[in-house]
Amino acid sequence: MIAAAFGAACGSQPAPAARGVVTWRAVGSWSGQGNAQTESFTSESGALRVRWETKNEDAPGAGTFRFTIHSAISGRPLLVAVDRRGIGRDTAYVDEDPRVFYGVVESARVEWSFTIEEPVAGDMTDQPRR
Repeated sequence: MIAAAFGAACGSQPAPAARGVVTWRAVGSWSGQGNAQTESFTSESGALRVRWETKNEDAPGAGTFRFTIHSAISGRPLLVAVDRRGIGRDTAYVDEDPRVFYGVVESARVEWSFTIEEPVAGDMTDQPRR
């Protein structure tokens, strides 16, 4: 009986559980007014998150912000990630094949900023509670 109690008290702890987590790696950030083109950037996964904001519109409802992702190899537009009239902020998600990209901003009458991020998968280990 003592041996059973001792064995239960000294039993091995369960192994920590690993779970998948996603963090976001910054690819680049840009801001400005008017039209612009980003430098090229590489995405290993093709999955991108675009966090954007427009502000300081010079006339209510008159500002525009359009952000298009292009192939840096062919130059062709792949998709419009953001198309906004007026001020606001949001997050857009892009799902493309892995490749080298660049972005084109067509904008008028607002200040804009955006950050492009790519997901990075990893494991997080949960420690058992004591």
